[in-house]
Amino acid sequence: MALESSVNRIGVLTSGGDAPGMNAAIRGVVRTAQCCGIDCVGIRHGYAGLIRGEFIPLNEKVVKGITARGGTMLYSARSQEFMLDEGKKRAAEVCRFSGIEGLVIIGGDGTFKGGSGLAAHGVNVVGIPCTIDNDIGCTSYAIGFDTASNTAAEAVDRLNDTMQSHERCSVVEVMGRGAGHLALKVGIATGATIVMVPEIEYDFDRDVIGRIRTARLAGRTNFTVIVAEAMGPVREIAGKINEATGIETRVTELGHIQRGGSPHVRDRVAATIMGYKAVELLAKGQGGRVIAMQGEEFVDYDITEALSMTKDFDYATYKMFTAFTFLDKSTLCI
Repeated sequence: MALESSVNRIGVLTSGGDAPGMNAAIRGVVRTAQCCGIDCVGIRHGYAGLIRGEFIPLNEKVVKGITARGGTMLYSARSQEFMLDEGKKRAAEVCRFSGIEGLVIIGGDGTFKGGSGLAAHGVNVVGIPCTIDNDIGCTSYAIGFDTASNTAAEAVDRLNDTMQSHERCSVVEVMGRGAGHLALKVGIATGATIVMVPEIEYDFDRDVIGRIRTARLAGRTNFTVIVAEAMGPVREIAGKINEATGIETRVTELGHIQRGGSPHVRDRVAATIMGYKAVELLAKGQGGRVIAMQGEEFVDYDITEALSMTKDFDYATYKMFTAFTFLDKSTLCI
């Protein structure tokens, strides 16, 4: 049964860093819009493309099969012009001139800040959280995080094989921007010796070198240190380990491979549902909202409220990781 709609045309764009699941979200938007009898246009190159009017018609045929593809079929770009209020005003004028009565924006906090500016100029905007960093305060889960975690874990598993063969230490940098959510999950999944995240203060000799020595005395011959990118130059960390322990230490920076690849089931499903929810709001004439997940429930927040929220690091899981890794019974209640 078709949903009733108070709007005739909406747009959809992706902005900021790409993440697996963006295409699934686009498809969810387009298919839902079609059910509502709403015309849907894709905007290429994010806010920069919006200002330039880079529109393409989107329908069921165009988005067929894109759910399994990584990246974003609408491309992404940064716009210096849009950062200024005059640029946001220009983008809002383009929306009105083009008959776009609602806009779905897919990305992270930076994308939502831009959307908040558009909302201030009268554009109905609904945001969908999509970032491998999983650092958006209003949502417990952001599209792309599960796929990126699995991609990084698979790479570390392969590294562990060769580190074991040569009795080496592997220092692996994972992405995450200013947060350690991705590093922690990858470290737990791969049995890392140490996870270094910006949310935790470290005494290098005690918490890094000391733990490696403890593991070595326990019979371990190869070691993996997962480092969140916000921790600074990973080669300096590796150099200190090599110098202090005498263990041959190698560096791997996984880089942008973590952002690509076919999205896993969780990201495909969450993206599709969020796309549906976003259009559902716009069809009712509601804007200035962000779709979010709280546990397994899908909710929505005022975009200003969403931007004011912060996300706590999972200290309990980190504590479990360190206790489990070093068999520290004093930190566990069993």
